Amino acid sequence: MATLPIGTDDFREIREGDYYYIDKTLLIKDFITYKNKVALITRPRRFGKTLNMTMLREFFDLTKDSQAIFDGLAIMGTEYADQLNSKPVIYLTFKNCSGANIDDLKDAMAFEMVHEYDRFATEFKGKIDTENLSYFAFYRTYDALKAVFESRPKDQLSKSLVDTGLFKNSLRILIKAVSMFYNQHPILLIDEYDQPLINAHSKNFREKFSEEIYADFLGGALKGNEHLGQNLLTGIQRIAKESIFSKLNNFVVYTVIDEMYAPYFGLTEAETKVALEYVGLALTDDIKRYYDGYLMGGIGIYNPWSILKYMFKQKLEPFWLNTSTNALIRTSILNADAEFKESFEELILDGEVEVLMNLEASFIELEEPETLWGLLVNSGYLTVLEDFGNEEYVLKIPNQEVKKEFRKIVANYTGLNSNRLNQMFNALVNCNMQKFLKMYQKLVYDYVSSHDISHRNKGEDHAKHFENSYHMFFLGMAVAVNGMYEITSNLEAGDGRGDIAMKSLQPHLRPHVLIEFKEGDNVKKLKQEALDQIFEKKYYVKLSGKVLCIGLAHSMKECELVYQEIVVDEYGTIAELA
Repeated sequence: MATLPIGTDDFREIREGDYYYIDKTLLIKDFITYKNKVALITRPRRFGKTLNMTMLREFFDLTKDSQAIFDGLAIMGTEYADQLNSKPVIYLTFKNCSGANIDDLKDAMAFEMVHEYDRFATEFKGKIDTENLSYFAFYRTYDALKAVFESRPKDQLSKSLVDTGLFKNSLRILIKAVSMFYNQHPILLIDEYDQPLINAHSKNFREKFSEEIYADFLGGALKGNEHLGQNLLTGIQRIAKESIFSKLNNFVVYTVIDEMYAPYFGLTEAETKVALEYVGLALTDDIKRYYDGYLMGGIGIYNPWSILKYMFKQKLEPFWLNTSTNALIRTSILNADAEFKESFEELILDGEVEVLMNLEASFIELEEPETLWGLLVNSGYLTVLEDFGNEEYVLKIPNQEVKKEFRKIVANYTGLNSNRLNQMFNALVNCNMQKFLKMYQKLVYDYVSSHDISHRNKGEDHAKHFENSYHMFFLGMAVAVNGMYEITSNLEAGDGRGDIAMKSLQPHLRPHVLIEFKEGDNVKKLKQEALDQIFEKKYYVKLSGKVLCIGLAHSMKECELVYQEIVVDEYGTIAELA
């Protein structure tokens, strides 16, 4: 059995190392036939961008022999098989480029340039006259870059060692030298091109870095370069035309809603099913709820990293941590205005929301609600359910894995104390309802009034707004039971949609919990109505074992509850009342 490629995203290493591989090589055919001079594919982290970019590199690069690693793959059965190892390729990856300041970030990127200069200097050696003026700029740049990194003193790690002008021109110079040497225009591949910008944004020097360094570095290489063949970049989001890509009229962007390239990033359902069967697993509804839910170009897509980790651990967990953008997204949501947070909370409660969204610009350049929604979609936190045109979309949370991350964000911006939450939920699952209500009441006093003040003057239905507010507040707190419960909100069950269902992952140790909310002046009456609704609508039918049913009523800061313990049999009917 082939090894699962966890932590390995280099195509040659995967193929030569006999790792498990799902054939995505027809992407090469599309790359050839689309004939884009400069193109950008935007996808979330860990959705296969690096693997596909290294696949393109290994297929085209004329300095390599790739016949063995492509044998038996789909591209070799097409008319494009004869283009194997036929073109010069320049490959750069900036996914690990970061720095505490503008100089460190520039130097980190320059180090990536040295790697490519090294590779081509080896190819040129003994085959050209190093005194030839046509190659003078290449060798001058190469020698300067290499000398810097070979002699870099440890006490200057925070100081820039690479001349800015030298770096800004280095890619353009490399492209020209490679084109002249091979007498054909090279393919330029840049993986995670926007990572330096995301890093610069997080350190508050993005604008200066972009305008003074990165715009010239990329612009000089891509704009009107007669020596460049095709160029492909990957990243999370597009940077606005007004900066790096200004005046680049032939620039094409393929986002998550475009059909082109859609099947090649992430796993289709058929691919997921085959992969799971390879390790003796079946594609269950639980797996779908956890890792499915993405729509890319109209195709249902599973998170490939999470499926791979699940194949290895065979345990449902939130594996996908978007580390490079996680901090950006959390900070952006925490700092968003009240209107955005209201829609964000509606999204978590109802599973979808209709918004205005801009996928054609970067949030880090245009900090607006429309681009923040775009960032959430491009980075894999949301997916597009419907496209109405005119930048109007229906968005949804793709799966349970992402919902857990959103609940952590809500818990952050409500400022809830984790120790208090743990004590409160411990009382709940042990059916100590008096202690639970006492602690819950205190949290409502401390947080809800300030948390929901924005709803008071909206002129909309009072009860519904405040009921949703308590509902949302409780969801934010439920982050405390991650790993013990699967939390769902407004999920269809029985004859309706219950407010909150907490499905115990160890029902022999902890009961399932169903909670229905009501809001109004008569809390004693409403709490009983809430509990009765659980039984009338049979919200318990998808559960089996002990179930704690709770009716929770609120009137501003006042809250009361009533509960009933039941046992549900395997057929979804009540076997006994406790």
